Amino acid sequence: MDSFQQLPSLCCEIQIIKAKNIDFKSTGQLFVRSYISAGNNSKIRINSKEISPNSDLIWNDSTSLDCSGSLDSVDKVMQGNVVFELQWRNTASILGRIDGSQLLGRAEVPWKSVFESLNMELEKWVVMISKSRRHVHDEDAKPPMVQILMKIRAPVAPNTAERRRTRSAKWNECGCEDGVCKSCADYDIFAIGAALEGF
Repeated sequence: MDSFQQLPSLCCEIQIIKAKNIDFKSTGQLFVRSYISAGNNSKIRINSKEISPNSDLIWNDSTSLDCSGSLDSVDKVMQGNVVFELQWRNTASILGRIDGSQLLGRAEVPWKSVFESLNMELEKWVVMISKSRRHVHDEDAKPPMVQILMKIRAPVAPNTAERRRTRSAKWNECGCEDGVCKSCADYDIFAIGAALEGF
């Protein structure tokens, strides 16, 4: 039963690749802040590295998170969205202090779209919607966009020889024969398949 309690886990990867349509010349720095649902109305906040708005606007910044818990808790996280915010930070100090960041635009991507994509991997340009128009210099200008990559992976299983060695040492505990656990392997595969189909 303990192995079933640890079974529902996924590796979620978010990569901030690059930006375009940013007409914001300044001495400050740009970064992308991501908010990921962690269940129980809590969120994980992750900031990308900071780049100059006068650069080639490439981050190539990746973050991986292991999501584990009960089937219900993993399901709740995967039903949520990832919020991406394009932020600008003024790096000029005023009286020895650097002010906080300023929101330039915001986008949301549901985890469900990643589950429904080929190989549970989604790469796309997201349009950063600004709540205020003060960052748009020209009404005909294209909105800022950020290219992101989101992946979901099941944890890597131990190799077959290692599983057989572990199972043969414990075959008396689950009632398997000949050192090969027939029912446990089928049950694990069924549980993984059922967990992923629920999304």
